[in-house]
Amino acid sequence: MRHRSLLSCAAAAIALATALPALAEAPAAAPAPAGSTQTAQQAFDYTAMISANRLGDPQVSPDGRWVVYSVTTTDVAANRRAGALFIQDLRSPGEGRRLAINEGGANTARWGSDGKLYFLSGRSGSSQVWRAEADGTAPVQVTNLPLDVNAYRLSPDATKVVVSLAVFPDCADLACTVDRAKAVADDPSTGQVYDRMFVRHWDTWNDHTQNHLFAVNVDGSGVPVHLTRGFDGDTPSKPFGDESEFVFTPDSQGVVFSAREAGNSEPWSTNFDLYSVAVSAPGQLTNLTEANPAWDTGPVFSPDGKTLAYRAMARPGFEADKYAIFLRDVTTGETRQIAADWDRSADTLQWSRDGRTLYTTAGDVGQTRLFGIDVRRGTVTPITGEGHVSAFQQTPSGFVFAQDTLRRPSELFVKTFRGREMPAQITNVNPQLDNLAFGEAEQFSFPGWNNETVHGYVIKPSNYVEGRKYPVAFLIHGGPQGSFGNSWSYRWNPSTYAGAGYAVVMIDFHGSTGYGQAFTDSISQHWGDRPLEDLQKGWAAAQERYSFLDGDNACALGASYGGYMINWIAGNWPGEFKCLVNHDGVFDIRGMAYGTEELWFTEWEYGGTHYDNPEGYERFNPVHHVAKWQDPMLVVQGDLDFRIPTSQGLSTFTALQRRGIESRLVFFPDENHWVLRPANSVQWHNEVFGWLDKYLKPAN
Repeated sequence: MRHRSLLSCAAAAIALATALPALAEAPAAAPAPAGSTQTAQQAFDYTAMISANRLGDPQVSPDGRWVVYSVTTTDVAANRRAGALFIQDLRSPGEGRRLAINEGGANTARWGSDGKLYFLSGRSGSSQVWRAEADGTAPVQVTNLPLDVNAYRLSPDATKVVVSLAVFPDCADLACTVDRAKAVADDPSTGQVYDRMFVRHWDTWNDHTQNHLFAVNVDGSGVPVHLTRGFDGDTPSKPFGDESEFVFTPDSQGVVFSAREAGNSEPWSTNFDLYSVAVSAPGQLTNLTEANPAWDTGPVFSPDGKTLAYRAMARPGFEADKYAIFLRDVTTGETRQIAADWDRSADTLQWSRDGRTLYTTAGDVGQTRLFGIDVRRGTVTPITGEGHVSAFQQTPSGFVFAQDTLRRPSELFVKTFRGREMPAQITNVNPQLDNLAFGEAEQFSFPGWNNETVHGYVIKPSNYVEGRKYPVAFLIHGGPQGSFGNSWSYRWNPSTYAGAGYAVVMIDFHGSTGYGQAFTDSISQHWGDRPLEDLQKGWAAAQERYSFLDGDNACALGASYGGYMINWIAGNWPGEFKCLVNHDGVFDIRGMAYGTEELWFTEWEYGGTHYDNPEGYERFNPVHHVAKWQDPMLVVQGDLDFRIPTSQGLSTFTALQRRGIESRLVFFPDENHWVLRPANSVQWHNEVFGWLDKYLKPAN
């Protein structure tokens, strides 16, 4: 459930060790533009969150002068979102300019070595690769394929582009896929036939196509070259893969990609390997990482082309294993790990221009920082401080990176390579938030399970007045290998609770990421004991330290694993909270064993298959404790959630109703594991905050 997909858990007084300075020095909101005032006349709330603009995907031009980025806007009334590309001059201050190419539709902008701006657009009737001048003018279509391009990469010499297309893998050409898709659409019968698993994945039923790679000449000559012809698998991987999973070789004559062979084992395998294929020899694949039976991904070549860097896990079947960094000599194939003692899991890699350093981001004690790793010595240096770095690009003098915090969605910042100066903010895509009041956040720590240090956050309500006590929203993160850290969310946003007058408590219990791999590992086969102990001790510690928390007036809320924990709390910590909120939570682990799609997750977390290890599925199964349930619960379920199927939510609601416990079911037939549509998000928040208000603010 972790994935990118799912980041979605008391005792006597406990001695505390603070992990951050006092509230006055806690992470501040992004600075307002010069000349503005920080008058907090209105609290930030979920309506402001839902309608906020979303910045992402910064891309710096080869000469380091320009950065192109995307901004997604939300029209709540129309129930839709729309993205646009903006460009900003890094050499002179000023606001970003909306590119003209947006008028025909534009996304996924990438710079070519020729200085041109490439992007995806549906202006021709399907999603194709286009090219424009550096200023976003004079768009020209590059690919003219009969299928949508879902991801692409430019070759280093800008003469080729490799594209990912959804094809029927046994088809000899693209026309075959087009004809077969039309025949399926025109067939009056609706029965679907499968002879192997992954019949559905995340929120989509398998249509028997796979993502395959094709090489296309930028000048339009020749025919598309089916590079992964005959391979039984997807590149990029479904459902969240992207172009970071494939890359051109430095000579532009080949491609290295990450993929997993499907076969009959795909639902319980995490064995992604790196393969190489020459453009001149399509279908002739070489497995570069066959020796590693776990996950290999993210290939990037050094500037001199001599070294391939990539990330790899060590344990098959464990999706939350540490991503270590490996270097492969392109000529000899010799491979070595760097920074082996660094106890963090690396994300996407980038080489420095001189080839001496690899840059990456990683979760780190409630933050997500940018790090530099010396390739020769393996030393690791943090580059950014507090906050969550979601994307970064290099410039000749340093970095442009997107960063968010608990109190501000993503904006772009610049920082020099070695300078100790604070990063400078260069965008402000949400000026309407500048004068809203946000609750102040503080990170704290306490001895949790096994007397080991556990961290959490407490957020004051935005209308905080010294000496008052406030009702509490006790938020439990999903994953379970995830974190409620110093970052922004457009779904479970702690600041919306603070804006509604609630104090917020969040605990990064054992199993959370960013605290070392042993800490992350500790939850597997221990879903109900170690995390619950951390939550209980963390709740007690927070009340002991923060006098404004009204511990007798609190509700607990969680989604995914957090929803499981709500069900577990209902039977194993009853009476502690006035109400509970369970979004897409596990009710019966036995049902999960056979109803979920990514079996590697359940089989790792519960110690094998259900038929081989039934005890592992029953030890912490909420279904066994329904007789002790007593607390009012709001249950939310998306019908397109194939990770935690609808039967889990319905069973939870049935158990509550049958026991006569006050409960309410909110069912979204068109949502998956997340609630994404603007109107549904408004309804979700209305229901959740209405539930909290009913039990925590009965006089209002």
